[in-house]
Amino acid sequence: MTDALRRTPLYERHCALGARMVPFAGWEMPVQYKGVTQEHAAVRTAVGLFDVSHMGELYFEGPGAAACLDSLVTNDIAKLAPGRAVYTVCCNERGTILDDLIVYRLSETRFLVVCNASNRDKMQAHFASQVRGRCTFTDRSDETALLALQGPKAASVVRELGGDPVLTSLTRMGVAQTTLAGISLIAARTGYTGEDGYEVFCALSDAGTLWDRLLEAGKKHSIEPIGLGARDTLRLESRLSLYGHEIDETTNPLEAGLGWVVKLDKGDFLGRAALLAAKAQPATRKLVGFEMVGRGIARQGYPIVDGIDGKGAPVGVVTSGSPGLHIGKNIGLGYVPPKLSALGTSIGIEIRGKVIEARVCATPFYKRST
Repeated sequence: MTDALRRTPLYERHCALGARMVPFAGWEMPVQYKGVTQEHAAVRTAVGLFDVSHMGELYFEGPGAAACLDSLVTNDIAKLAPGRAVYTVCCNERGTILDDLIVYRLSETRFLVVCNASNRDKMQAHFASQVRGRCTFTDRSDETALLALQGPKAASVVRELGGDPVLTSLTRMGVAQTTLAGISLIAARTGYTGEDGYEVFCALSDAGTLWDRLLEAGKKHSIEPIGLGARDTLRLESRLSLYGHEIDETTNPLEAGLGWVVKLDKGDFLGRAALLAAKAQPATRKLVGFEMVGRGIARQGYPIVDGIDGKGAPVGVVTSGSPGLHIGKNIGLGYVPPKLSALGTSIGIEIRGKVIEARVCATPFYKRST
């Protein structure tokens, strides 16, 4: 590892737990502890604990914060009630995606925006240039730790720690400033796994204590620490986009299947004109989910071809692919022409020079029952 890689406040704990550490977005992060398959299963069936302190935490505050933020993202922030969160994207003037975000409205005049670690510097500079005195903008990433407690038994772990009733009663996409295990924090009923759970923001100095207490309280619920490997397979089964894979500055949210977060009727926002123009034109490609019919695992960058006889031309590209560890199928996401996007359509995935059959299928590949 190079000295340039940053470490979260939990680095030593990850090493003590036997994590394999890898470079990720400029950070030295745990990719797995006991193995991706076991960690994936723990989150689907019990509960897992993630260190995601590499993510960015950006604050918009003041009387003009709501209007300012609303002008910079595609979803309707003005309608977001205090104590609620919303998923959105931030576009440039071309209508392509700078980053996907979660916006938490902590009060009438205070918002927390969480961005991807790989985009933190870009988004900090972008937002700072756009605010122009309309509100106070602060990057507090370097003073904030973020832990994610995910899985069907996540709420049980919180109750073991005597969680504030405000916290335990949070509904999906709810957020509250509260305490847990005697630690002041911001807790939200959000996550990136397709399961129930919490994302918890605390001071860097409290991260180790909170991590230890969550693991201890979760022992009777079969808790496991979870690395980035299982985080990726979990989000793919749940058909959650990953920046740099399904979305980036070459894609717009309409073709990426994120039209539901684009509120074109809310008023002007950065990229709206370009998105209106894109919506008025026939789509040239569409992001679809597929499951492998033949033997093989699709990986990011593999060509998608028209047909399965090996004679079809390349028409798209795989953006993500892996075994669906819970559903028992090899799955993937990729961009194809609209004519190949209908459910049940056979497509070919070129894997090491050989075309393997796949079939367009409904997504998410996995959806929890409750």
